[in-house]
Amino acid sequence: MAKKQELYFDKLDNTANLFPVIVSESVSNVYRISATLKEEIDCEKLQMAVDKVLPYFSVFGAKLRKGMFWYYFESNHKKPPVVHEEKTYPCAYINPLSNNDYLFRVSYYKNRINLEVFHVITDGTGALAFLKEIVFQYLRYAHRELKEKVSDSLQAGVSLSKEDSYIKNYKQSSGKLYKTEKAVIIKGERFPATKMGVLHGYIPVSEIKAVAKKYGLTINQYLIGTYIWSVYKKELGMAKSNKPISVCVPVNLRPYYDSQTLKNFFAVVSAVFKPTKDQYTFEEVIKEVADSLKKQITEENLEKLLSYNVSNEKNKIIRAVPLFMKNLALKAVYTKSARANTSTITNLGQVSVPEAYKKYINNFHAILSLSKGQNLKATVVSYDDTMVFTFSSAVVKTDIQKEFFMRLVQDGINVEIESNGVYYEQM
Repeated sequence: MAKKQELYFDKLDNTANLFPVIVSESVSNVYRISATLKEEIDCEKLQMAVDKVLPYFSVFGAKLRKGMFWYYFESNHKKPPVVHEEKTYPCAYINPLSNNDYLFRVSYYKNRINLEVFHVITDGTGALAFLKEIVFQYLRYAHRELKEKVSDSLQAGVSLSKEDSYIKNYKQSSGKLYKTEKAVIIKGERFPATKMGVLHGYIPVSEIKAVAKKYGLTINQYLIGTYIWSVYKKELGMAKSNKPISVCVPVNLRPYYDSQTLKNFFAVVSAVFKPTKDQYTFEEVIKEVADSLKKQITEENLEKLLSYNVSNEKNKIIRAVPLFMKNLALKAVYTKSARANTSTITNLGQVSVPEAYKKYINNFHAILSLSKGQNLKATVVSYDDTMVFTFSSAVVKTDIQKEFFMRLVQDGINVEIESNGVYYEQM
């Protein structure tokens, strides 16, 4: 399986162009995906696994450079990032200067392996593919009997594609597709800048599937609708509002375009609920949210979103504008759009692993960093019959999170809660 790091030079994909412009210590644009094993992690073996797997994933083996007109990637031939025990809060800013110029890091805590990624590299689908290969290689190092059963190589079918699927699938279109109406913002006393509140809810997939079916919804529609209900009840007190609750929902575009790229390839739709009267019922809220999603998550609309997003990149005049001027324009657009969103919720779906590795793995988690105007975000990831719904928060209060999980319990779903302990420090 030995392989040398290949020469790599590439431009950023369409989505990635924004992240270097808005990144800062407080807005890291770093997300985390973790695998929790049934044994404590051996740091030396984990480092060996990262060292061995990284050369295959040139998307991760790159450093970010600044050109006259665009940011770009080039090969990073420095030693891989040093694996370390986790001692800080999740999703902190990744400083390339102290990370051998890499844009990801790997840490561990007890029996958990964490992969944290600057979004400029890839989205959750690409990161999950990388993490799984690190985990599989680690387990082969840790268990002689496993190494004798399975091949010491990447899993069959894993994609290493660096295709820019945005450009490949672009079709010319026109018209503005994004609204910039100011949305409800979740407010409250904030944690210090270096801290983040994390709450995991462990939910049986079979139970939530049955409940969603009872309402005539998909699992995603039910979860997003329940989240928006919780914001409506606890942030607005179930009163009418001249601002909508608007939740960003990233949609993986790979299935729609038969893409296997490791680079970013997603579009964002918005689940919207605007209370124009007092006292909506739970059923009314989740139905309105589901209708909002159904209208947007169609092949036709996703194609329009893709083409609209790429159109500026294809514009010859814009391409000739110096990078510092592009950055000013992107910052202005980002600041305006940030006011139009209450939160983000992303679902990585069901994680599958080969049978030989299943008995060593407990579950998977994902955590999003906070961004401008969004003080509470959520992720969903499932493994076997356990779904982990995770809130990341910049504010001390937990009334929305509690309402969300209590609503699930009211619907007959068993939920177990775990936190990173930061909330207890505030008492």
